[in-house]
Amino acid sequence: MSEPQVPDSQSAEPNLPETKPGAEPGSRTNLDPHVERYAARTAGMTASEIRALFAVASRPEVVSLAGGMPNLAALPLESLSQQMSELIAQDGLTALQYGSAHGVPALREQICEVMAMEGITGHPDDVVVTVGSQMALDMVTRLFCDPGDVVIAEGPSYVGALGSFAAYQAEVVHVAMDDDGLVPENLRTALAECERAGKRVKFLYTIPNFHNPAGVTLAAERRAEILEICRQYDVLVIEDNPYGLLAFDGQTYPALRSMDPDNVVYLGSFSKTFASGLRVGWVLAPHAVREKLVLASESATLCPPTLNQLVVSKYLATHDWKGQIKTFRENYRERRDAMIGALEQYMPEGCSWTHPEGGFYVWLTVPEGVDAKAMLARAVTARVAYASGTGFYTDGLGSRQMRLSYCYPTPERIREGVRRLAGVLESEMDLMRTFGSVTTRAVSGPQTPGPDTA
Repeated sequence: MSEPQVPDSQSAEPNLPETKPGAEPGSRTNLDPHVERYAARTAGMTASEIRALFAVASRPEVVSLAGGMPNLAALPLESLSQQMSELIAQDGLTALQYGSAHGVPALREQICEVMAMEGITGHPDDVVVTVGSQMALDMVTRLFCDPGDVVIAEGPSYVGALGSFAAYQAEVVHVAMDDDGLVPENLRTALAECERAGKRVKFLYTIPNFHNPAGVTLAAERRAEILEICRQYDVLVIEDNPYGLLAFDGQTYPALRSMDPDNVVYLGSFSKTFASGLRVGWVLAPHAVREKLVLASESATLCPPTLNQLVVSKYLATHDWKGQIKTFRENYRERRDAMIGALEQYMPEGCSWTHPEGGFYVWLTVPEGVDAKAMLARAVTARVAYASGTGFYTDGLGSRQMRLSYCYPTPERIREGVRRLAGVLESEMDLMRTFGSVTTRAVSGPQTPGPDTA
């Protein structure tokens, strides 16, 4: 079987439109006739790098360590199929009808039971069901950010969040992490600098548990300090926690929301603990914020899909969902072990990586002088894909980093993918030693999220 070739955007002349009558000789119209009509906020919208190669990267011979797709093979599909059939037969007139922008009441009550596992005492009235937590991110940013406002976010940060912040023209200030997550002193310094510069900081966006993409977890002893710093600077906290129940040892960390209910907006999702295709997430917010979230939901989608909510609600009511999460944890732990073992076996000297205790991702740092973004196309040609680090920053950093996902491939495929990646990296280092390093131009603005960078 021949190896896939990465399309070369420079190898063929694009089909350009003809010159308009009366235009200067040799001039051509813009490829997009609507370019002058777009809002200014669209200027920085760019697709993720691996998405441009997705047609190739998704071929079966390519080991993709890029995507964050959950492994759903362990779900009880036969039981779920019967459940959905019964749902349509018995409650179809409700399930297929419009619903409330607030969300199905029974599901909101069940969501409070799920959050209680992390110490959160929430009221169903303060839960707003959303079309995945990405919608929640978009609504929260729309409610709080005017153009030019500042959002504090970990560096690196989730690409989908960065895309939402860019869409509303907010400025992102990254705060560095270490192996114990967000560093409190770094946060304090960033907030003080923004204050001196007269910048208005609206909120801290944080993924405290099994961070996407860094794979680290905010240490328990840092959590209260982070909340206190935000209180001192009058900054809201947005806690994004899709992976919190996926600790490999079964441990649950105290949610930031459980420690400061009045100043934390909590985002949750069933995408990682049940089924991502149903697109059911939620926001738990202080009461006044909840009112505005419902209005924002009505303007965005009118209402989240009732059928999907009822499927999740029935699953929670009739299945051992805690046991299912335990099965997911065991599957992901096995894959994490395969990833770490392969990195230790194959990666050349000078590489380092995080050691996640849950979630989906390892954050790999390559030797000085290697540009992970420039190397991506050559990696896909060698039949392995990853998400390069630059997409997880807004300031051009991350060229030496890459996110490796272990959630979807089998352990055998993970080991083979890392072996191929190590070979590409060795070749890149040989070229670098011969010709020197080459860096790519930083992308202007965050990348638009997709399944490849979820």
